[in-house]
Amino acid sequence: MLYWLSGLSEGGDLFNLFRYITFRAGAAFFTALVFGFIFGRPLINYLRRVQKKGQPIRDDGPQGHFVKAGTPTMGGILILAALFFSTMLWARLDNGYVWIVLLVTAGYAAIGFADDYAKVSKQNTKGVSGRVRMALGLALALIAAGWAMWLHPAGLSGQLALPVFKDVLVNLWLLFIPFGMLVIVGSANAVNLTDGLDGLAIMPVMIAAGTLGVIAYTVGRVDFTDYLGVHHVPGTGEILIFVAALIGGGLGFLWYNAPPAAVFMGDTGSLALGGALGAIAVVTKHEIVLAIVGGLFVVEALSVIIQVAYFKRTGRRVFLMAPIHHHFEKKGWGEAQIVIRFWIIALVLALIGLATLKLR
Repeated sequence: MLYWLSGLSEGGDLFNLFRYITFRAGAAFFTALVFGFIFGRPLINYLRRVQKKGQPIRDDGPQGHFVKAGTPTMGGILILAALFFSTMLWARLDNGYVWIVLLVTAGYAAIGFADDYAKVSKQNTKGVSGRVRMALGLALALIAAGWAMWLHPAGLSGQLALPVFKDVLVNLWLLFIPFGMLVIVGSANAVNLTDGLDGLAIMPVMIAAGTLGVIAYTVGRVDFTDYLGVHHVPGTGEILIFVAALIGGGLGFLWYNAPPAAVFMGDTGSLALGGALGAIAVVTKHEIVLAIVGGLFVVEALSVIIQVAYFKRTGRRVFLMAPIHHHFEKKGWGEAQIVIRFWIIALVLALIGLATLKLR
């Protein structure tokens, strides 16, 4: 919104700063961060009053989780409110890619909110039916993938870009839409599965988002893409503002979510943020790189798939408990130990994913 102040500039004055994505990204970060600090405690107090018993705890979960009974959920509202407020304030609102990411984020937030509300109101860990959640998620992903394909320049529309291999494109044609849907839905649910310990999901989300933000800014600049030999997607640079706001809002949330958590993110936040990562990867043509950058989320999701498939086939379990972070809890690892080690893994994977920009 404030980008339009750049129209008042005659060059070399304060208003000229609003033309620069980097300036607006920095402003978006601090706006979201301050928003989180101001409204974090009032929101937590409100959630405590209305939820009373807080998020229900799984009976079959690690014993250490029962001490968290009564902790309110839906804390993702804080991240999303800061994210949307800051993005709407600082991003160019005539940019279609920004709206795709906002649509996916808002849509998955609504699905997550409904699930959280059902769990809290019924004091049941099941929430909304998995089929309903999947159907709604697929519908949102269909709109986003189709919209992205329509916005992509002619030479890239319907194409799958491969990392490392310079100028290599795989023509998926209309199959790009179901592929994009798989990326978005898979990312949303993988982050959702990762959100099981205090602070475990939010930091890897911020790390992955920051990496994708750098990629979005890079592929949106023709001088950078010419130098690096990656595909140019005009307009994606604006996504950096969204990412900066996400990181600012995420840090504001982490202040209250750090162990012991005063509030849980809930499906409201995890589904929304995971969907956002998937949408950014689709619009920037870096879907495969997302699997590297978000490798931690991939492993968490695979651990559940492997556990369920193997149990149905043999009646035995591969892991002591899935997702895999619970496996390590069962083995005696402390919660802080798991969280910090997973953060380190997320950072290493993000650096590997970022390196694909240069490795050609």
